[in-house]
Amino acid sequence: MLPPPPAPGQVFLPALAMVALTIAVTVRMFLERVRQIRGERIPFREIPSGSQMALRFADTRAADNYRNLFEAPVLFYLALVVAALAGQATPLVLGLAWTYVALRVAHSWIHCTYNRVKHRFYAFASSTLVLLVLWIVLAIDLVHP
Repeated sequence: MLPPPPAPGQVFLPALAMVALTIAVTVRMFLERVRQIRGERIPFREIPSGSQMALRFADTRAADNYRNLFEAPVLFYLALVVAALAGQATPLVLGLAWTYVALRVAHSWIHCTYNRVKHRFYAFASSTLVLLVLWIVLAIDLVHP
């Protein structure tokens, strides 16, 4: 016997988790910047742009990760909207969505802490593969309902 289909709103829970991750990285970035501005007595007039900021700050990991959270995850958010509108919030879609979130959490944790590029790459590549599979599942169901 098959499990009951997920409630329609459940498809947006992974999106809320991604929003929470983005907020957590925002807080880390803010605290790191304040610490560096105070510790190194950096005047605000010396950091009006991202490129100047990168030159002045010794640690840009959280800021770099913050930017990453507005790149590929945009396709993730759209996939969840498509799934909701098309009635495709299946257990498979939800499983892929939560897997994507877990991999993005791992990517952000690696990026904002010890930042070993090889480990970060594996998390990023895995999350990208999951996102691709998610879109393939959605596309197949949209093309062949």
